[in-house]
Amino acid sequence: MIDSQTRSGTLFKIWCFILGLALLITGLFFLVGGVKLVSLGGSWYFLIAGLLITLSSLFIFRKKIFGVWLYLFAFISTVIWALCDVGLEFWPLHSRLMFPAGLFAAILFTLPSIRKYQFQTPRWSVASYAVAGLTVLAMLGGLYGMFIPHPTVEANGQELPLLPVTAATKQMNWEHYGNDAGGSRFAALDQINRNNVKDLKVAWTYRTGDFTTGSGNGAEDQQTPLQVGDKVFLCTPHNNVIALDVDTGKELWKAEVNSHADAWERCRGVAYVDTTKAVIQPTFGGSTPVTSITPSVNCPRRVYTNTPDGRLIAFNADNGKKCEDFGENGTVNLLKGLGEGTQAPRFEVTSAPTVAGSVLVIGSRIADNFQADMPGGVIRAYDVINGQLRWVFDPRNPDPNYQLKPGETYKRSSANSWAAMSYDPKMNTVFLPMGSSSVDVWGGNRQPLDHKYNSSVLALDATTGKEKWVYQTVHNDLWDFDLPMQPSLVDFPMKDGSTRPAVVIGTKSGQFFVLDRVTGKPLTQVIEQSVKAADIPDEQYSKTQPRSVEMPQIGNQTLTESDMWGATPFDQLMCRISFKSMRYEGLFTAPGTDVSLSFPGSLGGMNWGSMAFDPTHRYLFVNDMRLGLWIQLIKQTPEDIKAQANGGESVNTGMGAVPMKGTPYKVNKNRFMSALGIPCQKPPFGTMTAIDMKTRQIAWQIPLGTVQDTGPSGIKMKIHAPIGMPTIGGPMATQGGLVFFAATQDYYLRAFDSSTGRELWKGRLPVGSQGTPISYVSPKSGKQFVVISAGGARQSTDHGDYVVAYALQK
Repeated sequence: MIDSQTRSGTLFKIWCFILGLALLITGLFFLVGGVKLVSLGGSWYFLIAGLLITLSSLFIFRKKIFGVWLYLFAFISTVIWALCDVGLEFWPLHSRLMFPAGLFAAILFTLPSIRKYQFQTPRWSVASYAVAGLTVLAMLGGLYGMFIPHPTVEANGQELPLLPVTAATKQMNWEHYGNDAGGSRFAALDQINRNNVKDLKVAWTYRTGDFTTGSGNGAEDQQTPLQVGDKVFLCTPHNNVIALDVDTGKELWKAEVNSHADAWERCRGVAYVDTTKAVIQPTFGGSTPVTSITPSVNCPRRVYTNTPDGRLIAFNADNGKKCEDFGENGTVNLLKGLGEGTQAPRFEVTSAPTVAGSVLVIGSRIADNFQADMPGGVIRAYDVINGQLRWVFDPRNPDPNYQLKPGETYKRSSANSWAAMSYDPKMNTVFLPMGSSSVDVWGGNRQPLDHKYNSSVLALDATTGKEKWVYQTVHNDLWDFDLPMQPSLVDFPMKDGSTRPAVVIGTKSGQFFVLDRVTGKPLTQVIEQSVKAADIPDEQYSKTQPRSVEMPQIGNQTLTESDMWGATPFDQLMCRISFKSMRYEGLFTAPGTDVSLSFPGSLGGMNWGSMAFDPTHRYLFVNDMRLGLWIQLIKQTPEDIKAQANGGESVNTGMGAVPMKGTPYKVNKNRFMSALGIPCQKPPFGTMTAIDMKTRQIAWQIPLGTVQDTGPSGIKMKIHAPIGMPTIGGPMATQGGLVFFAATQDYYLRAFDSSTGRELWKGRLPVGSQGTPISYVSPKSGKQFVVISAGGARQSTDHGDYVVAYALQK
């Protein structure tokens, strides 16, 4: 009996030591961090709580009951502070309360033993155990809540009617990168609908043999396939082009290109032209006619790919052989006229060619923050039959349509257009999302024409290349807020009940601009918001920036200290200190020689995946990522100037100070994350948003993706918690009332109800995806398929070469 009591007493002392040590570590961390936070003008909570918890630990070490009351007071204060700080939002409360609640339960379970040790009566034991048990139940409820989606904007619950597809509107092919030339990403098909999507099963799987790296600098699978007739057309990260049977996924032909670049190897899509079909002539008054083409005898139907290493290649869509009458033996040299230093990764072409009438319009990616003297971002149009250069648009040339003479080169370092473009055949107009002149974060060398075309939507005549209009979304862009996506051509509902042909584009800054397709003027209100300058000498700061105030803002709220988050209070505290240590003035916080915060950062907001538009209900669907970026410009030394960046995407993330040759500065940038590799602001970190264009309001917004296949330090958490992860790629909407999406950090293709955002189905993929799904009906079997490419999620350790098709199980 005495031995039993002795063992019990020993275990009690050991437990009090462990509990006291946990409290001491917590209290000291809070105390030290709290002093730093208060010195920066931040919250006093952590300092006060740290003092109380530290004192509590000292009494718990001594097995004194006063330590319990101290922690009880600290915990009640924590609950009150948390509710005042964040209200009833689930994830912020989870971060603030779960760990303190665990300590609270442990202390209450210990209270009766402390009283017994102090030879006090065992009163309150039942109450202590009861409150501790209730606390544990509340914690279990919090754990359960982790597995329930917490919509940022709740749907109103009304289900949009399923409108049947008519013979006149039914989709025949997925013939363009965005399905149609206007980039709708909408499949006018309803065989698969919200009532039967639960029965989707894998129909076939194809392996391309071309693997990705997932590093952000190497090979990435980001493709959107095409489907025309009985063939599905693919391109791999190294631009190998493949044709598959629509029903079986059987390989029909494969054209080996094996393009190579030292960084940034990817092919987002191909283009298709049937030369036997007459070109569509514009119907809008005053439009320039489309130049007619003579059908090719040897290569009547064509698939085109443009490569990161600077080639535009045409293949026979029927057999995969090169179209010898295109360029030189099937290839056009895209490096011609660009001058020295044009090889990848300085100059690359990654987005699909744009078919605009009888020409292929080609833009380019110019490496970010590499050096001031870079290849020009000239836009060029090539004849779809012979590959001859038909027109150019050189944004730094006073005569942008100037055709080079032998020995001449295009203007250097001009604004480029790297993302997908759109084409309106009724107007014979191509719409381009424009980037920035080199470099992205310093504008001391920018010219007047840069201030016209940088970060703008540009409308060009597809026959002549002449400018129709230009609309700028960022003035003197210092944030790399270039336009990253294909403009969506929609019929926009006006408040008087009419519709107007519009160009809608989302931005990295989390904004939407709705422009008249004819004039380029905004159809919704845009104001010029006053912004502050930083401290860079001779920088051409703009005093104002455009703010699209009549359309929703997505994930670009002005952060406060209360928005800081962490998986635990410890990393939340560190994020608060980091946030208060930086200069931050909202969306357009200009970079300077101090450390400043850009939110959302240059990764978005919205990015190249683009948007989907349902014309039957006039809903716009868009995914986003919410990754802030801190940035600092540092004066370069002679030694810095000798070094050189590699031109890959990692220049944006954690490389240390990267030199920008030809400028006075090097740049240090990294994602605004905690020590655990989690974004410092509260979840979600990525969402899917539906916007009702009739009301210009968010219809619903849901977190997108779980932490199942990702986690700190690359360790998979295997937790199906729908916290909402950063996304890339794009959505696809269908007339079956569905929105499909795959480019999350976990390995699923998902289908959502387009009315409410409710997840109706998900299919497990072999690896993650960065692609956009497509859908088509086979002309042979009459079966509807949904197809997605899966080569690996960004930053994932799992890579593949899969193309997976789904269909209804019969």
